[in-house]
Amino acid sequence: MDVASALADELLSVWLSQLLPGLAAASGWGSIWSSAASPPPSSAAASSSAFSPLASGSSGPTPALAADFAKAAAATGLSAQLLEAVARQESGFNPGAQSAAGAVGVMQLMPGTARELGVNPANAAQNISGGARYLAELVAQFHSVPLALAAYNAGPGAVERYGGIPPYAQTQQYVKAILASLPGGLTA
Repeated sequence: MDVASALADELLSVWLSQLLPGLAAASGWGSIWSSAASPPPSSAAASSSAFSPLASGSSGPTPALAADFAKAAAATGLSAQLLEAVARQESGFNPGAQSAAGAVGVMQLMPGTARELGVNPANAAQNISGGARYLAELVAQFHSVPLALAAYNAGPGAVERYGGIPPYAQTQQYVKAILASLPGGLTA
């Protein structure tokens, strides 16, 4: 291992050691993964988003989108708050959002991932349902909400390759921003 890799691993280790105790103690933790039901088996391709979100100006989803988040949460066992936080970061709740990488819609599904999930990414309700199922698969795969968020952003291969949240500034900020917006005010 070279010096740069060792330093990156050490910084990630320090960051995670600060994040995980707060995550475990957070009052909203139980609601993040609230169901013992297993999500469907994973065959989805990586869903990496490079969309610059409208998150800072977004107060919340429209009533129709909020109902879609509630339905997706009930179907996957993930909390609606977590799903909304991902959508806020991904697209600012914009059904017409498209990233430079080609990710589409509210939760910024890549076209290949949407196909594998059997959803139309241009349909907001289907996009939210597919994004929620994909995130639930990632939580089941990595047994960790922060790692699942990193995989949603950078792809599961990057999380596996680095054995944790990849040392990409954008991915680290993405995970931190979503966790900080959840009940209990989680910060890293």
